[in-house]
Amino acid sequence: MSYLCSQHHRLSLLAVAIAGVLAVPAARAASAPAASLAEAQTLPTVEVHGKALKHDEHAPTRGSLKATQPKSIIGRDYIENSSAPTANYNDVVAIAPSVVNITPNGPGIGDSKGLSIRGFQDGQYNLTWDGVPVGDANDFTHHSSNYFMPQDLGAVTIDRGPGDASTVGYATFGGTVGIHTRDPLPYTQTTLYGSAGSFGTWLYGAEFDTGLLPQYGNARAFIDFRQLNTDGYLSNAKLDRKNLFMKLVKPFGDSTVLSFVSMLNQNSGMNAATVGATSYPYVAVNNGTPPFTSTLPGQIQIFGPSYGLSDNPQSQAYAAQYYNYDTVKTDFEYIGLDSILGGVHVDNKLYTYSDYHNGWNGLDPNGGGCDYGQVNCLMPDGTFPAGADTPNGTVYGPDNIPGQRMYMRYRNWGDILRFSQALGPGMLDYGIWYNRQLYHRFEVNIDLSNNGAINNTVPIKAYGRWINGIFDVAQPYLQYAWAITPQLTLTGGVKYVWFRRHDDAPINQKTKLPSNYSQTWKKALPSLDLHYMITPEWSAYVQAAKGYLAPNENLYYVPDPGQATANVQPEQTTNYQIGTVFRGGRLSLSAALYDIDFSNQVKKTKIAGVTYFQNLGGTRFRGAEVEGSYLLGAGFSLYANASYNKATQDSTGLQLAGVPRTTAAAGVLYHDGAWRASLLAKYTGSNFGDTAVDANGNPIGIYRLPALTVENFNLHYTFPGSSFLPRGSKLGFQVFNLADTHKLAALAGYTGNNVPLFYVVAGRSVMGTLSIALR
Repeated sequence: MSYLCSQHHRLSLLAVAIAGVLAVPAARAASAPAASLAEAQTLPTVEVHGKALKHDEHAPTRGSLKATQPKSIIGRDYIENSSAPTANYNDVVAIAPSVVNITPNGPGIGDSKGLSIRGFQDGQYNLTWDGVPVGDANDFTHHSSNYFMPQDLGAVTIDRGPGDASTVGYATFGGTVGIHTRDPLPYTQTTLYGSAGSFGTWLYGAEFDTGLLPQYGNARAFIDFRQLNTDGYLSNAKLDRKNLFMKLVKPFGDSTVLSFVSMLNQNSGMNAATVGATSYPYVAVNNGTPPFTSTLPGQIQIFGPSYGLSDNPQSQAYAAQYYNYDTVKTDFEYIGLDSILGGVHVDNKLYTYSDYHNGWNGLDPNGGGCDYGQVNCLMPDGTFPAGADTPNGTVYGPDNIPGQRMYMRYRNWGDILRFSQALGPGMLDYGIWYNRQLYHRFEVNIDLSNNGAINNTVPIKAYGRWINGIFDVAQPYLQYAWAITPQLTLTGGVKYVWFRRHDDAPINQKTKLPSNYSQTWKKALPSLDLHYMITPEWSAYVQAAKGYLAPNENLYYVPDPGQATANVQPEQTTNYQIGTVFRGGRLSLSAALYDIDFSNQVKKTKIAGVTYFQNLGGTRFRGAEVEGSYLLGAGFSLYANASYNKATQDSTGLQLAGVPRTTAAAGVLYHDGAWRASLLAKYTGSNFGDTAVDANGNPIGIYRLPALTVENFNLHYTFPGSSFLPRGSKLGFQVFNLADTHKLAALAGYTGNNVPLFYVVAGRSVMGTLSIALR
C-alpha cells in the first residue's frame, strides 16, 4: 500500500477537480441535436444492467454488423463468467480467432510471454485503454499484468486489421486490442469478493458504487480495490499485486458527458524476464551450423515442468529479494469530454500514464542445461557439462554471484481530440492524437552476494546502459464516410503519422559510449473501405489500408545512429481484407479473408535476457478466419472459431518462427436464470520456435513445438433475492487446463551459451469465488 499512499497528493488534486465538477448543477441542454445527426452522433450510453442479452452476447466472441474489418467483441458476460478472477487482458482475448497466448505461471499470474495476433507479435499491434493508445517507447510492447484487472472491464475488442484513418496508435497495422472499462452501476451497492485456488492463490477486494446522485446532476461513480497474493505455478515465482480503480461519469444536460478514470497498480515478485523459461534437451544451434540433438540434461527433466527459479543461494537463478526480483508501479488517469456542440460531435480525452520498473536478476539465470550448483546436474566425473552454465565469479570473489540491477521508468502525457459532423450525403471525421513520453533506462552489473556492489574494478565499465529520452508522436487524420445509399457506405481517409525520438545517453546500450541523437519518421497512410448492409441482420465489407511502424530504440545502439537510421527502413504494410457478419435469431457468424504485404519486418530474439533484432526483409501474411455461435435452446448454445494463418518470409518461403498455421476454439455454454456454465477448449497448431540453415545452407525450421489444446470449465450461480445471501451475490467454481497438459508452448530465447529455453503450459488449476452484494 505504500505506493498507493504515495500517490495520494496527486489524486487529491484530481479529487478537488472532480468535486468542483459535481458541485455544478446539471444544466439543461440549450437545444436538441439536429435530427439528421441523432443516430450518427448519439453520445455513448452507459451499460444497462439487468437487460436481457442477445444469444451471441453470451458467446465468448462475436462479430459486429458495423465492422469494416475483422472484429471480435468479448463482452462483460464472458469476462465475468469464463475468465479467471486473476485474469489479465491477454487471458481474456486468448479465446479469439488467430490469437495465441502464453502464460506459463498460471492465469493472470505475471505478464503474457507471447500474445500474438495472426503472427504479429507484441509491439506489432496496438493496445488502447478506453481509446487511449499505450505502449513502451523503446519497442511499443506491453505489460499485461501491470494495469487493469477483470473486475473493472466492460468489454474487450480485437480488431484484426489497421482500421480506418481514425485508428491512431503506435502499431495499428497488426490490429488493435481495445480494453473498455465498465461504467458505474445505476444503484448504490457495496460488493465484497474473494477468490482462492491452486498455487496458493488468494484474491480479495471490495467495490463501492454510489448509484445515481440526483443532487449532483445524476453523476455516478465507483471505486474498486483488490489484492492478489500467489505462489504461482512455477517454483519460486511468487507475485503480490495491489490494484485500485475508480471511475466517475457526470452528465451535463442531454448532450454532454464528463468522465474521469484513475487506476493505480503495484506488483512485486520474482523476475518476470526469467521466470518460466526453462531449458530442455531438445536441439541446440552451434555457431550457425546445422542443429543437433543435445545430450545435456534440461531443467525441465531435472526439476519438472513447473521449474521457475532456484532455491539454491549459489545459483544465478536464486529466488530472493534483490536477486531475481521485480517491483513495478503503474498508474493511468484521464478526463474525458463527450459532447454535441452546434451539430458537431466532440470527443476529447486528456490523459497520463506511467510505468516505474525496478529489477534485479542473475547474469544468466537459466544458465543453460543445468541450474548452476545443483549436485544432480554434475557429470559422472563431478564436472559441469560443457557449455551448460555461465560460471559464477565477480571481482570480489570466484564464488560470488554475478547479476544486474536495472530500472525502466516512463511517464506519458497526451490528448486525443476527435470531431464528427454531417456533411452532404455522409459524415466527416477528423481529429488528432498527440503523446509525449519521458523515459529513463538504466542497467549496471553488480555482485548479488555483496549487497549489490558494482562488479568491476573500473566502476564506469560496469554500466550496461544509462539512457534518458523523449519520444513524441502526433497523428492527425481526416476521413469521409459517403452514404451512397442507405445500405452502402464508402469511407476514405488519410492519417499522417509523425514520430520523433531523442536519446541523451551518458552510456548508450551495447556501445557503452555517450550518445546524443534525435531522429524523425513520418508517413501519410491512406485507407479505404466499403460497407454494405445486405439485410438488417447481414453485412459485408472490403478494406484496403496502409500500416507503418517507426523503428525501435535499438536502432540507436550503434556508434553512429545517424548512419544506422539512414540504412534502416521502417516496417510498413499494405493490408487487404474482405469479410461478412451475420447476426440472426439463433445463429451468429462472421468470416473474413486477409492478405498483408509486410516490408522490412524485424525479428526479435532473446539471448541471456538481452533482446537482439534482425531484419527479415519482406514477409507476407495470408489467411482466413471464422467465428460463430448457435442457440440450441433450453439455455444451451454452441460456440466455435477457427483460423488459418500463413505467414512466410519472401526470401526463404518458410513459415515465420512462432506462428502456428492454425488455431481454433470450441465449446458449449449454458445460461439459464441464475446459472452460468461453460466448457471451452482452445487449440493452437504446431509451429517452429526458430529458423536456421542446414548443412547445405538451406533455411529450415527448428525446435518444432507440438500442437496443444487447453480446456477450461466454468460454473457460476447468482443468488436471487429470497436466498440466504443478498440478491446479486455470486458463487463460482472454475478449472483451467482441465486435461493438465504440460507441453512446450514457445521458444523463450537462449542462454548466454546458446542453449534454447522454452515456455511450458501452466498445469491444471482450480479457483473458487464468492462475491456478496450489499444494497
